[in-house]
Amino acid sequence: MAVTAIDGSPFWASPERLDSHVTPMDEHALTPSGSADPEGTPAATIDDAALHVVFGAGQVGHALIARLVSSGCRVRAVAHHRPAALPAGVEWHAADVTDLVAATAAAQGASVVYQCLNAPYTKWPQLFPPLQRGVLAAAEAAGALLVSLENVYGYGATHGVRMTEDLPLAAPTVKGRTRAAMTRELLAASESGRVRIAIGRASDFFGAGVVESTLGERVFANALAGKRADFMGDPNLAHTYSYVPDIAAGLATLGSDPRAIGQVWHLPGPPTGTTTELLQVVAAEVGHPVGIRSVPKVLLRVLGLVSPMMRGLAEMAYEFDEPFVLDTTKFESTFGSTGTPLATAIAETIAWYRNRTSPT
Repeated sequence: MAVTAIDGSPFWASPERLDSHVTPMDEHALTPSGSADPEGTPAATIDDAALHVVFGAGQVGHALIARLVSSGCRVRAVAHHRPAALPAGVEWHAADVTDLVAATAAAQGASVVYQCLNAPYTKWPQLFPPLQRGVLAAAEAAGALLVSLENVYGYGATHGVRMTEDLPLAAPTVKGRTRAAMTRELLAASESGRVRIAIGRASDFFGAGVVESTLGERVFANALAGKRADFMGDPNLAHTYSYVPDIAAGLATLGSDPRAIGQVWHLPGPPTGTTTELLQVVAAEVGHPVGIRSVPKVLLRVLGLVSPMMRGLAEMAYEFDEPFVLDTTKFESTFGSTGTPLATAIAETIAWYRNRTSPT
């Protein structure tokens, strides 16, 4: 059984720049059988004439745009401010996505719409749902397939059980309930025939440009500087981390293959191991041992009395107190795709950090 990482849950700051049900229906598949490969549905190829509209141009959005362009797609990026260094030929459209009229105009002519937006970490319940509703309205008006990036907050604690797409959305946390309500909103829209959807879920992000994440600056930049990596929880437990280029590749697959429609998919990434094992790969790449500085949960809770960010981190600390493993068997067996080898992903990430800190 293949397993891998997922979710953009941040550790020290906001995440990537990146679930009400009408009738009782499986939350992981809208097809009656829940089949990952509906009979008679062929695998898709990229349609050069189709317009792919990506809402959000942060780490995942930018990587997705580059992936689509490299596949020969027509791409439009939608963001409040013009993204830096867009690939040649990419159209940019400025929009406040919470304005349904503006969001709809931004997606005009789209065949596929990708939801890669996120909200400030401390204001998820207030700001994130309106962003999704804007993208949902835009995809519906365009008659486009909506491919939505999600994290795994909605599952809540799994007590070490591997996360599969049929796991109930039963999180008791504030962010988890928000995520679950947003997912159910998408499923209800799909069930009612308003829009076709495909949902891709990932775990903690890492990769080029990802600094405000559990596996971000306080790991890679610290390692390069000879400092200890900051983590919370038990580093000797299995934990899935998602590599941004793999997330982008997975979303592009969901946007081009009709077998993806109407279902939830866990996106492949590097093989899951323990955080300690991952840091051994980091150490080999930087050329010296990398220690770990543990951040006690009690400290997070105390700091949370005055800091909304620390309070939010304390709420999600359960992810690091038990094995946290994303099972991507369904995606891999359906689409034949796997994630980047861990050593390669770490080397590419460290190369970005080295270039960022090198004098010009």
